[in-house]
Amino acid sequence: MTSATNLSYFDQVNEAASHLRNRFGKFKPRVGIVLGSGLGDAIDGIAEPVVIPYAEIPHFPESTVQGHSGRIVAGLMGSAPVLMMQGRVHFYEGYTPQQVTFPIRVMGALGLRAVVLTNAAGAIDENLRLGQLVLLTDHINMMGWNPLVGPNEARFGYRPGTGLRFFDMTEPYSPWIRGLAKDVATTEGFELGEGIYIAVSGPSFETPAEIRAYRTLGATLVGMSTVPEAIVARHMGMEVLAISCVTNMAAGLSPTPLSHEEVFKTGQQVRWRLRRLLEQLAPGITSLLEANL
Repeated sequence: MTSATNLSYFDQVNEAASHLRNRFGKFKPRVGIVLGSGLGDAIDGIAEPVVIPYAEIPHFPESTVQGHSGRIVAGLMGSAPVLMMQGRVHFYEGYTPQQVTFPIRVMGALGLRAVVLTNAAGAIDENLRLGQLVLLTDHINMMGWNPLVGPNEARFGYRPGTGLRFFDMTEPYSPWIRGLAKDVATTEGFELGEGIYIAVSGPSFETPAEIRAYRTLGATLVGMSTVPEAIVARHMGMEVLAISCVTNMAAGLSPTPLSHEEVFKTGQQVRWRLRRLLEQLAPGITSLLEANL
């Protein structure tokens, strides 16, 4: 990330967005996609790519975690103009909540109206299986913080009725995009599960007692990302789809110790399925957005 300046957070976001606009030229992405641990190879589906390392973007945070390459790749996925993030940053890396969600703010400043968030998650529900892709229907924030704490910057609401101090989160994840994703999966010959994601700060994996508690709360998946991004995206009025890849069974459900290597390896094994899903999904999202649905 570039050195601190006297610019406000809002101005830093817009400076980063202006830099990307200049790099993109006439290309205007409409859908943002964030690729989680081990899922970065899904970016191979991009045509005519423009590749920009995070380090070259003003104020942009740089990922330090294995499996997060730290690049923006913009181009066509199917017929859809998309902006893909090959990796994200996390609170446990030492970044502030505002830095963690900075890329989503930049997407909003660029005019993107929908974002697809992917992550590697541990299964709390024993009916889930390794490598399964699961659509999030809701979440539970157990991180101990919310990215919107502090003064409300209403200018981040780039459309009427957004950027509010208090805003509705009844449907954090878009039902119509979930329906579209299910249709695509059926066409591609695989099933998408649905689940509730509980977000924790990490970086340590959870204990068996914590997993039992989270199951009691109704969570079926656990991870260390996604929820802050979803909150910020909804604050700006963006449509959100979140897809978890089950990369491990949660603590107490597996006979072997948990490791990031297991998470990364499983993510690599399902990247082709995620790629096929995104290649068909992105054009559908774009078409529905253009129809103002």
